[in-house]
Amino acid sequence: MDEDTGGEGLGRRERDILALERRGFSGPGAKERAIREELGLAPVRYYQLLNALLDDPRALAHDPVTVNRLRRIRETRRAER
Repeated sequence: MDEDTGGEGLGRRERDILALERRGFSGPGAKERAIREELGLAPVRYYQLLNALLDDPRALAHDPVTVNRLRRIRETRRAER
């Protein structure tokens, strides 16, 4: 993960991803624009990192409300397939 994890916690990029997921976005493309401009990531890479982060116990400890909400959404989408 990132170098500035302090040994056990989430790195800055992981914390920034969770912070971005807590925000609301107005209009189409606003979230993808924020991903590119604020995190410097392609949206596809962002969602890969986010999906891995949802399975990381450190992410759950850092932001349980956001992680659990996103896990529920992910499970609902998987069940619909």
